[in-house]
Amino acid sequence: MAKLRKKYSLKRPRNTKTLNQVPGTVTYVGSKEITDVHLEVIDYNKQQYNWFASKSPEDAFKFEEPLNVTWFNVNGLNNTAEIEKMGAYYDLHPLILEDIVNTGQRPKIDEYPDYIFIVAKMLYYNGDGNLRNEHISMVVGKDYVLTFQEADGDVFDGVRERIAKDKGRIRNSGADYLMFALLDAVIDNYFAVIDDISDKIENFEDQLFVDNSAENLVQEIQELKRTILRIRRAVFPLREVVGRLEKMDNNLIEEKTVNYIRDLYDHIVQISENIDIYREMIWSLMDMYMTTISNKMNEVMKVLTIMASIFIPLTFIAGIYGMNFEYMPELEWKYGYFAIWGVMIVVFLGMLYYFKRKKWL
Repeated sequence: MAKLRKKYSLKRPRNTKTLNQVPGTVTYVGSKEITDVHLEVIDYNKQQYNWFASKSPEDAFKFEEPLNVTWFNVNGLNNTAEIEKMGAYYDLHPLILEDIVNTGQRPKIDEYPDYIFIVAKMLYYNGDGNLRNEHISMVVGKDYVLTFQEADGDVFDGVRERIAKDKGRIRNSGADYLMFALLDAVIDNYFAVIDDISDKIENFEDQLFVDNSAENLVQEIQELKRTILRIRRAVFPLREVVGRLEKMDNNLIEEKTVNYIRDLYDHIVQISENIDIYREMIWSLMDMYMTTISNKMNEVMKVLTIMASIFIPLTFIAGIYGMNFEYMPELEWKYGYFAIWGVMIVVFLGMLYYFKRKKWL
């Protein structure tokens, strides 16, 4: 018992970077290290569009035109000094800066007098086909949107294209509609992820019923269970975020944008329901796998039991005439050996016929 206590006392939490720190301390909690902050700036209105990239947040501070909407996209959260500069310029609360770099923060929404702060999780497949769960934070002001990502790569290329080519309503709307468009891109990509989960579930079902290599599926099913749980942890809190956003009475969100947010809420509800369905199906896959293994074991035991049942009477006969008693009349009979063989064959065939008639074979 003392050894067990010692073992568990030495075990450290998975994340120790934020232990015993003052609330509001900007400490990056993550594993994606980027040396420099990569800043992407998109400034636009109905008539004009400007884009440039930089590594210095100060380059973005010159956009002060009130008639324009400016989107600042920051890649790289480990360079906390540059993020603090942006926080100081936009007068962001220290707790917001802490949540921006805390990749373990669950999706949430906070309302402040001059801006709205949103945390979400981007789910998408990278070039290797692996599912990425990336932390993203969003600050929405009157005429600007700040987005903070862990690393390069996101699901916003469609939004960038619509802004650049003046497609849709983005160029005619304010920062609140840009916020909706970014959240919509995140949530729409959830559909692609859960569709892939659906395809995997169907393939596993086919293999369980058809393929003879079903024994090899248990690890893949376990991995799929972990994946659906990761997706669920990202999606379900965001449902609460969008629900609060829809009901929020804030001057930063126009009435016409609320209708789009309401549609966004319908999408996230649909995704949540599908995740619950697929989660149950994955659990059913494991039950199906265990049932398949049990059925195979039952078939083996059935064959062994039938073989044992057939040989029990034969063994009994052989055991009787294998005893070394002196007065056994059949032992002196000329055809005794052949008669015993005949009896054993008749018993064998009779039992086979009986098992066939009972449909046990």
